[in-house]
Amino acid sequence: MAARVEALESTESSYPAVCSAPEPLAGVRYVARQPILDLRGKVHGYELLFRNGPEAAFRGDGDMATRTMLDSTVLFGLGRLTAGLPAFVNCTEEALTRDLVHVMPSGMTVLEILEDIEPSRLVIDACRRLKASGFRLALDDFVWRPGIEPLVEIADYIKVDFCVLDRRERRRLLDRLSGATVALVAEKVETQEQVRQARDEGFTLLQGYYFCRPMLMENHRIPANRISHVAILRLMESESMDLRELTRQVQRDTSLTYRLLRLINSPACAMQQEVRNVQAALIAVGEETFRRMATLAITSELNAGQPAELLRMAFVRARFCELAALFAGLDYTEQYLLGLLSLLPAMLRISMPELAPSLPLRDEIRRSLLGEKIPERSLLCWLESHERGKWELCDLIAKRRELRQEDLFQCYEEALGWAEAVLQFS
Repeated sequence: MAARVEALESTESSYPAVCSAPEPLAGVRYVARQPILDLRGKVHGYELLFRNGPEAAFRGDGDMATRTMLDSTVLFGLGRLTAGLPAFVNCTEEALTRDLVHVMPSGMTVLEILEDIEPSRLVIDACRRLKASGFRLALDDFVWRPGIEPLVEIADYIKVDFCVLDRRERRRLLDRLSGATVALVAEKVETQEQVRQARDEGFTLLQGYYFCRPMLMENHRIPANRISHVAILRLMESESMDLRELTRQVQRDTSLTYRLLRLINSPACAMQQEVRNVQAALIAVGEETFRRMATLAITSELNAGQPAELLRMAFVRARFCELAALFAGLDYTEQYLLGLLSLLPAMLRISMPELAPSLPLRDEIRRSLLGEKIPERSLLCWLESHERGKWELCDLIAKRRELRQEDLFQCYEEALGWAEAVLQFS
């Protein structure tokens, strides 16, 4: 579908067509980003996780990891990785005290002070200088310890790991922080129950993939128009759409019919007389324009009421799977749908076992959505591991499929930019 959606005039020249494989970068690094959301579900920033190549899994050398991170921010540019939102980056004592972090734009960067850094006079003075130069500071995996008070006083964020501290320990910690003017970040929040706990306890920012696993609705029937939406997405994957079937599916959806007729009768289309027939409107508007409009309308409606980050992730997954399919010998049109629909349960709050049987997809793609570890799901598995910085799993999947990590990361990097460009039109 990228060949369809890519017809967006403003992105057409910026992102290569799906049939052209991206060129690998020399000395490529690997980077994953994890969203940090506010209580309304809006993205506040991204934590960036870096790795210096497939053979260089982290072995405990924090300084080397941080130097790699700093070099990578220069190589990639924070704006490309975070779409202009704040970047949270882990820093060692060396990075802080030797001013290595000044290679990053201070206004866009939040320096995360790791939990194993001792609050020495050298570190405290360095943090004060960095704060004065425009950087924001976060205390990562925070637990109270002797001598930490000066860092608490200048910190902008304090991050608390929900997997490390239980509710009673968090309560004691937050009581000690009651006078501090900091934003509290709940880390590793994976369930809606943890979201409620974080909100009740006074946390204002959340980090974790809880929004991918919202509370599912039991015995909830799939709205008929949602199935129609998936059918339309599949029809648009064909090189030449079945006009009669497409007309039938569009007519089932009042919102899409309204959008189509409004578009064709707008001044932009300059029709000499009003068009009131769906099939005539489809012919007049043209396949590419309809594909652009329908893709954005359908995916946005599927995600109605859910965090926008969910839709962004769905577009990233779709574009990544589509591009990487060229290297994996898979059908790129099916891979696009697999990536896009992988987050459908979170969007509709219906479990995949309830959804999958009704989806008009090939059996292998339906099984992939259900989580079966078959070749058709390998690219999605790689990306799911990459999203969480599980580098060893990425390596294993790439090795089994005889794929180069450089090629996969190039696809991921392009997918990030493509998704941001597409969402500008939603």
